[in-house]
Amino acid sequence: MNESEKTLFNNNGYLVLENIYTETEIINIIHEIESADTQKDTFRKSSELFAIRQFLKEIPTAFNLIFNDNLKSLIKTIFGENYFIVKSIYFDKPETSNWYVSYHQDLTISVDKKIPLENYGPWTVKQNQFAVQPPIHILENISTIRIHLDDTNELNGALKIITKSHLKQIYRPETINRENETEITCNVPRGGVMLMKPLLLHSSSRTLNNNRRRVIHIEFSSITLPEELNWAEKMEIPYAFT
Repeated sequence: MNESEKTLFNNNGYLVLENIYTETEIINIIHEIESADTQKDTFRKSSELFAIRQFLKEIPTAFNLIFNDNLKSLIKTIFGENYFIVKSIYFDKPETSNWYVSYHQDLTISVDKKIPLENYGPWTVKQNQFAVQPPIHILENISTIRIHLDDTNELNGALKIITKSHLKQIYRPETINRENETEITCNVPRGGVMLMKPLLLHSSSRTLNNNRRRVIHIEFSSITLPEELNWAEKMEIPYAFT
């Protein structure tokens, strides 16, 4: 990881990096996920999607496997040492999934409570978790890393993105001018990662090739919320290298 990759990420709103994890590391992470108790409230399972909210809290044994030296170096170089974890989700899009997600931005953050705050809203609650749209400077500060446990391409739901759309703040999908925008499918191999700005317009298609897509989605920020409010999943990153 280097400064040129940091510049690409900030300019385009996304970056794909391969070989962040070895095959053994991927197998070990999957083992921890498959060994978990799936009956908890933060687990969602259907024929088209399996998801674990607050993933790093629910599967703590996966933490050190995920934050290997490669990932810590990536975070330190591209984000900076003042960043911390604010959200983590695991997605499993099964082989027969028809789950389709249209173009959108990620406009909410997960917090510990619902309170009246100026410029915070609207609010939602999912599985006893509070989410709110914060002021734009907080959204602009967040960066996401998507860890791919399977090869992902246009046939099994790889993200499609509109490059540089994160620079337009709130950008409604219905106003996309296709003639002036560049759409890219972000293929990511097993063991690779995709970095993404949440304000980047992104979508995913249905699975067409009967290959599953398992992704660990982790969001990072360096901003402290107003003292009345806390990040629901704030966790520090262990920067000490082995």
